[in-house]
Amino acid sequence: MVIAAIAEPFSLFQTWFAEAEVHEPNDPNAMALATATRQGAPSVRMVLLKGADTRGFVFYTNFDSRKGQELLTNPAAALCFHWKSLRRQIRVEGPVQSVTPEEADTYFFSRPRGSQVGAWASQQSRPLTNRAELEERVAEIEHRYPHDVPRPPYWSGFRLTPLVIEFWQDMPSRLHDRLIYKRDRENAPWKTLRLQP
Repeated sequence: MVIAAIAEPFSLFQTWFAEAEVHEPNDPNAMALATATRQGAPSVRMVLLKGADTRGFVFYTNFDSRKGQELLTNPAAALCFHWKSLRRQIRVEGPVQSVTPEEADTYFFSRPRGSQVGAWASQQSRPLTNRAELEERVAEIEHRYPHDVPRPPYWSGFRLTPLVIEFWQDMPSRLHDRLIYKRDRENAPWKTLRLQP
């Protein structure tokens, strides 16, 4: 089915995402996140979308991790959602900025206790001598915070503000349908065009 073009991409994203939540068997909110160093060396990994609205796409991480450091020094990124069950993908590109402390607190305190403890215990992306070292750190944090676990100062989120959103739908004979939305800056009007497969 050819993608119906509408004036802005956010409602189309929400429609596709809702369908993925029904049909995709595992982690419909999983997305590939591509970042780069200041010198332009790229890296990519899977993360989970934790919020999406007209302001952008939100995910959370340890700011001391590789992706956190890359985003802090080179605040631009790309995302790719791929829903194999629906034979669809969405690519997103744009600048990133940190979410507010209030947003980070709200999400952190909604997480299971084990994930909160893990945010303190894991020195993400740093070398680990052995698994026992990590497990000892988990026990130490659980002892330190027997009740409420505060949000670590280095743990927060980023919001990617999209300047490009491309919708891709599988079609017969590899003649896929590609609809792209582009704008020059946040709150600027979107321009829409179709791309050849």
